[in-house]
Amino acid sequence: MNRNRFGALGGIALAAALAVAIPAGAFGSASASSTHVVALHEFRFHPATLKIHRGDKVKWVWKDEVEHNVTFSKHTHSQTQEKGTYTVRFTRAGTFNYKCTIHFREGMVGKVIVH
Repeated sequence: MNRNRFGALGGIALAAALAVAIPAGAFGSASASSTHVVALHEFRFHPATLKIHRGDKVKWVWKDEVEHNVTFSKHTHSQTQEKGTYTVRFTRAGTFNYKCTIHFREGMVGKVIVH
């Protein structure tokens, strides 16, 4: 009976030692970054407003066979293209408005809110 008791204690000690030895991020964490997808379809961004966490990426995917772009500012924008993707990693918190400079008058505008 003493032997089983020591075996159980040994197992607990081994599990505790492994828990300390395995790095905290080995199994992922709540702060791991994600990639969110926004479709350019029917002259709109779907979804038009996206809430994400700092460090996450947003990938825009062209679904129309019409030229569009994703433009935040003069210095942050995709190419004007009919198909393909464009990806941005958001490293700062804030609200980032963007548009398709060709179709913004038709309502092709979007927003990324980063927490």
